[in-house]
Amino acid sequence: MKNYNRYKRQYFNAPVCEYKWVKKEYIEKAPTWCSVDLRDGNQSLIIPMSIDEKLRFFDLLVKIGFKEIEVGFPAASETEYNFLRRLIDENRIPDDVTVQVLTQAREHIILKTFESLKGCKNAIVHFYNSTSYAQREQVFKKSKEEIKEIAVNGAKLIKRLQQEHGTDFRVEYSPESFTGTEPEYALEVCNAVLDILQPTPDKKAIINLPVTVEHSLPHIYANQIEYMSDRLKYRDAVELSLHPHNDRGCGVADTELGLLAGADRVEGTLFGNGERTGNVDIVTLGMNMFSQGVDPKLDFSDIPSICELYEDVTRMKVYERSPYAGALVFAAFSGSHQDAIAKGKKWHEEHNLDTWTIPYLPIDPSDVGREYQTDVIRINSQSGKGGVGYLLESNYGYVLPKPFSEKVSYFIKNVSDVNHKEMLPNEVYDEFVKEFVNVKEPLQLKDIVFSKVNGGARMHVSMVVSLNGEDHAIEAEGSGRLSAVSRALRKNMNVDISDLSYTEHALERGSDSKAVTYVSITDKNGNVEWGVGVNDDIIYSSVDALFSAINRREKNKHV
Repeated sequence: MKNYNRYKRQYFNAPVCEYKWVKKEYIEKAPTWCSVDLRDGNQSLIIPMSIDEKLRFFDLLVKIGFKEIEVGFPAASETEYNFLRRLIDENRIPDDVTVQVLTQAREHIILKTFESLKGCKNAIVHFYNSTSYAQREQVFKKSKEEIKEIAVNGAKLIKRLQQEHGTDFRVEYSPESFTGTEPEYALEVCNAVLDILQPTPDKKAIINLPVTVEHSLPHIYANQIEYMSDRLKYRDAVELSLHPHNDRGCGVADTELGLLAGADRVEGTLFGNGERTGNVDIVTLGMNMFSQGVDPKLDFSDIPSICELYEDVTRMKVYERSPYAGALVFAAFSGSHQDAIAKGKKWHEEHNLDTWTIPYLPIDPSDVGREYQTDVIRINSQSGKGGVGYLLESNYGYVLPKPFSEKVSYFIKNVSDVNHKEMLPNEVYDEFVKEFVNVKEPLQLKDIVFSKVNGGARMHVSMVVSLNGEDHAIEAEGSGRLSAVSRALRKNMNVDISDLSYTEHALERGSDSKAVTYVSITDKNGNVEWGVGVNDDIIYSSVDALFSAINRREKNKHV
């Protein structure tokens, strides 16, 4: 590819690292979560949310369980300012929820920010200035000392305003573009800010280390976080926070390794909305923890409703393959996948297992509000007999014999292939019934009477059947009812049945259940055909199944 030599690595690896994070296997507990959907997420929308839409989103975030929510940049616009005021004036902020506001480390912006927070019970004032090598050189044209002075002066002003306003807000500082900043210099700036704030374990300061632009592999970020975590002053009084973006597609990995490296807190958005390629996806992060048996302290048990509101207020779309939340993330179209899932589910039910280990499904779809029958087994031209059979059994009660299940599967796959579309469960059912169940043409049963022969085990049958509109009265004897019927058809209607087999079961539970019978017939050439009969009486369901098989064979002769 041309022009690759225009690019060079823009990150700075930690000068010293003990790599303690490498030895940790998993994240043992949930971090403090802070949603930035209403600020970072909102500013990246083509059409930013209205105040009413932001209020709906705020209520959703509270319902999910976020205890810290960045609500905006109130000094940036009247809409942002008025939204915060509505939250405060209408008492919409629960007592256990802290709102966070963003401000640049500039005097007039900080002053306006404190004005916007008047009357707020719990708040975090989040101030920042960029410290990266590129921005120092190209944007601000300032020295390291001058950039550090901006941060220090911002901290001094916030501390003074806290005293003047009599507020007890928490303070957060971000060296913006941390990943493009020399770690030694970022540490120097953060420690200088902490010296001004003088945090205590009872009132911690937040040091937020953002991946404003993702430049490196995730392990480099982990090294940077471990370096900072081990060397920050007042560490027991500091909550170390992450704010990753996703420019290299590694935002989740950055965050997870950053947590292993010592971070305590994560800022991100639902479904990863944010500038450029987005912020880190908190749904994915939380559900990754959930899938490892760790409580994420956020409630994603009704993902469909969360997606619906999110899409409504942001006019964004949750991608169908977005982890855990996408409409297709549990869907199995492959026949081998469907078969393994169906067998795994049956195994779990038979063994009453407490842990989830079903193949191809990292979590139980029902734990996030997905329907197993409609969201997991999906039918198209790639589907196998396991998927079609499972769908008919779980949704409609048909337990197909294995050879018949394979035949039905090929039939449904062909319908899907011809129509070039996915088959919804009701469509699969409709095609199955139309093709296999109680097929009445060209041979139709009009009347039937059974009687025992001389009071013994053998059965006599008298029938009236119609073939192409012409009635025929026929009779025969057999070892059983179905045997007598098949013999009468062979003898009187020239029906070729060299072998016949059947299975039957109740279609549903309960006293009003119908009976279903599956019949296979084999002709003298070894060709097998299947039919299904459904009837209130199991005796007549077997007869209906036999007639269905015969009629399907006649039909297929002309196909």
